[in-house]
Amino acid sequence: MKEEITFEDFLKVDMRVGTIIEVSDFPKARKPAYQLTIDFGGLGIKKSSAQITDLYTKDDLLNRQVTAIVNFKPRQIANFMSECLVLGIYNEEGNVVLLKASEHIKNGEQVS
Repeated sequence: MKEEITFEDFLKVDMRVGTIIEVSDFPKARKPAYQLTIDFGGLGIKKSSAQITDLYTKDDLLNRQVTAIVNFKPRQIANFMSECLVLGIYNEEGNVVLLKASEHIKNGEQVS
């Protein structure tokens, strides 16, 4: 278990639902990854690098809703600027399984 945080610490994390509108291969990444373009509604479009190639094809991901942290500082990954962190959980095989809402949610809605 990680260090205990306060509720105020949790409130600093901005998690939102968005829809993947573009998926590209990312050959310059150290580990196999995709470059994702995600529509967060009123928050706009953000890009992310995601190491999810083991369980998801580009067709699987296109138009799929995902949950992401949108208030990280942008991070340079090879020749790509990642602007948000798509959330997932490692399964028993060490592959990332994406988190998603059980129903369709309006893009940009905040996780609370």
